[in-house]
Amino acid sequence: MIASETTSTSSTVPSCINPAEALALLTDKSPILGLVNRASEERFRYFGNAVRIHILDNIKNGYCPEDCGYCAQRKGGDSGIQEYSLKSEEEIWEDAKKAKENGAYRFCMVTSGRGPTDKAVDRLASTIQKINSELGLKVCLSAGILDEKKARVLKDAGLDRYNHNLNTSEANYNEICSTHTFRDRLTTLEAASSANIGLCSGLIVGMGETASDIVSVAFELKRLGVISIPVNFFIPIKGHAVTASPLTPEYCLRILSVFRLVNPDSEIRIGAGREGHLGNLQAMALYVANSLFAEGYLNVKGSEAWQTLQLIKDCGMVPEFSEGIPEGWDVSSGSFLYEEKNFPELYKFKK
Repeated sequence: MIASETTSTSSTVPSCINPAEALALLTDKSPILGLVNRASEERFRYFGNAVRIHILDNIKNGYCPEDCGYCAQRKGGDSGIQEYSLKSEEEIWEDAKKAKENGAYRFCMVTSGRGPTDKAVDRLASTIQKINSELGLKVCLSAGILDEKKARVLKDAGLDRYNHNLNTSEANYNEICSTHTFRDRLTTLEAASSANIGLCSGLIVGMGETASDIVSVAFELKRLGVISIPVNFFIPIKGHAVTASPLTPEYCLRILSVFRLVNPDSEIRIGAGREGHLGNLQAMALYVANSLFAEGYLNVKGSEAWQTLQLIKDCGMVPEFSEGIPEGWDVSSGSFLYEEKNFPELYKFKK
């Protein structure tokens, strides 16, 4: 049965594999197609052939006291990014309107900083309520460390999801951050869950973690009942403090497949870095994952909306917009390569 967000804010279906099996699938050299086929059965069981598009809005950039080594906004990071304070409600609403026009299923607002003040929470709640009532668009917020009181204010305003990524395993966490702990992140997720907000939490792969670290995160997210899981692939831009570890498209596809088998009814999202790390396997990844980002990431450009829609269409899938899957949806992506007008430029040898 296809999963419905209107009836559940948490993952309830048991994992298809255990930790030992997950580790073996990540580390053995068995053909990838068998694993993808197994994971795709779960993907289509719960989500059919629909793909959810998320568009990020970085509503506050920089000025962050945290030292997360994977982030261009971290304190002391000389990344050269443009810093700005929290956008106005009108600016954010316009961004949300544009995101909906570009096919967003969910609008994801992200702020820098350790966590929001009471005043900031009230301001964010007002913005969320406006987007819900006037655009009918689902909203996810990522605003750092949160307690249950603040979470309930956001829930009452109509917040659909709260994002707070675990990013790596508890054993590896001190290697990527020192200003807060893995436990701080768990506490935030538990506070959001207590307020009946759906959890969005995932990881970043390619920061020196082991396959065991990846498996640990997959099962911790399962324990928490996380319903939306972004799997990000580290983009090593200026300002980061962690050293990138090599990733191959095949290994990235294995990771996505394992996360699907551990969390069969969760939304598995192909996160940051898909263009560079998955490369030509992006289309195959959609047979495992049912969600992705369009229009770039926090501080790094990515595929444009029309390119993302074309990728979905090429796979024989359909985008799931905020109102569902519209009839007769299509995508304008320029001319077809083999149109007659292009023939003169296609000949390899000309007279």
